[in-house]
Amino acid sequence: MGEVYLPVLVLGILGLAFGAFGVFGGFLIGPRRYNRAKLDAYECGIEPTPQPMGGGKFPIKYYLTAMLFIVFDIEIVFLYPFAVAFDQLRLFGLIEMVLFIVTVLVVYGYVWRRGGLEWD
Repeated sequence: MGEVYLPVLVLGILGLAFGAFGVFGGFLIGPRRYNRAKLDAYECGIEPTPQPMGGGKFPIKYYLTAMLFIVFDIEIVFLYPFAVAFDQLRLFGLIEMVLFIVTVLVVYGYVWRRGGLEWD
């Protein structure tokens, strides 16, 4: 059984080695020209603005977008096992998955009609 996982282990070690080489190689070879501009906070080219204590308020659209991402991410998580076990589930699995996708499409339609997908 151990030889089955050997390629996965080798791939993991290669990935870690590649990542470590990139980080440490850049540190060793890269230029070290520190100045005030490089050490300052950076906000997409805009001068940082002072924030009130507590961080200030965010528009509700950020939270709605995060919740939408979670809903559709969970949909994908449930679709993978269905795709893998499609042959064993037969008609019952197909009906359950159609009901699940219809439920997610109802959520998508509701959000679309309420303007949750529009960015101003």
